Amino acid sequence: MAADKPLTPSRRAAGKSARSAAAASAHDTESRLLSLHAPAAQDLSEQSAETRIETHIYRTIVDGVLGHRLTPGTKLPEPELCQLFDVGRAVVRRVLERLAHDGIVTLRPNKGAVIAEPTPEETREIFEARRALERALVELAVANVTDDDLAMLRRQLDAEHAAMHRFDQPSWARLASDFHLRVAALAGNAVLLRYLSELISRCSLIVGLYEPPGYAPCEHDEHTAIVECIARRDATGAIARMQSHLEELERRIETTRMRGQKSLASLLGLPEVASPEDAAPPSAPARRQRRERT
Repeated sequence: MAADKPLTPSRRAAGKSARSAAAASAHDTESRLLSLHAPAAQDLSEQSAETRIETHIYRTIVDGVLGHRLTPGTKLPEPELCQLFDVGRAVVRRVLERLAHDGIVTLRPNKGAVIAEPTPEETREIFEARRALERALVELAVANVTDDDLAMLRRQLDAEHAAMHRFDQPSWARLASDFHLRVAALAGNAVLLRYLSELISRCSLIVGLYEPPGYAPCEHDEHTAIVECIARRDATGAIARMQSHLEELERRIETTRMRGQKSLASLLGLPEVASPEDAAPPSAPARRQRRERT
């Protein structure tokens, strides 16, 4: 088995060089995913006030998706977002355009923005591609892994465990994606890592939209089993565990989840704000009708 062959000095040098190139790509990849999943507590002190509020709105919507409050097809009306966040339409439009670029919302001409609705066929194709790609990456990772790499993966598992027991769904979602990127980075192939990062971005949206809550312990146990196989340099076992993990994740996807009837404020976890219409005094005809009823 390829994973059991000793590494020659030349193979070690080649692997180290490739892993260095992949590390830079991994940093870019993780930065991209952090933009999608970063917790609201991340330091924003270096950003301008306008950028901070845009980031806050972006994260609030993403967290609503990952927390299963914003379901596929949920409307995001610009006037209501302006009122909830006390900003102008230009700010809201920039945020919605960024969310659309990341595949989180769909911008419909003359109809406004809605949370994206990946189809069952798109979901099947994305998971199929991801399984094929991660199979190759896991095999390479097992061949290249060092004791320091294993220590890093175990720290990752500890962070997952902590987020799971805090019931912190946004942090868990970010860490679950990071686990796959960290394993992939061990392969030392920056091109494959870049392709995986694109698939993970799309999978993260699908999982956030369609996976029922409560499966974090299952996924964490699956991640742990993968790391144990990698630690034993068992490429066959690690590949089998990864394939099973991705198949289970796809099976848990529920593309028929019902849309809720709650207000946008409650879906975003924000306090309700009275609309201008609610606060406006009754019209003259309404006052006459009220007097006639009394």
